[in-house]
Amino acid sequence: MSDIEVTSVCEEGYTVENEIDGEWSLVVDALEEDGPSPNQVLAADYASCYIPAFRVAADQTGYDDIGHVEIEVEADLDEDDDLESMTWTLKVEAALGEDGQEIVELGEEICHVHSALREELHADITLEDDAF
Repeated sequence: MSDIEVTSVCEEGYTVENEIDGEWSLVVDALEEDGPSPNQVLAADYASCYIPAFRVAADQTGYDDIGHVEIEVEADLDEDDDLESMTWTLKVEAALGEDGQEIVELGEEICHVHSALREELHADITLEDDAF
């Protein structure tokens, strides 16, 4: 048995219903009529993976409670609708000071989606600490 099992079904058109590990459902629609597009899902998935990784990195650096964390994602597509670039503004409630960049980089090392993406698409992250 695999660690992750996904069944993706498309009856017609461009809407795909995904069942993930028999517990979760996710609708993805290339035309953005019935759900988010694959590129939108990837952008959200990347940020959703990075936030917990960033929290672990902060904890490993001595910050046990960094409070509210938010990522504003901006992604650009090329003429073929492929993801071309992605930038993030990472907002953190805690004041991280000089440790901020080290935590960002450690978060990248911990984030599984970051590791899976080709280097050209890795998010360019701008950290705004003490933001809330």
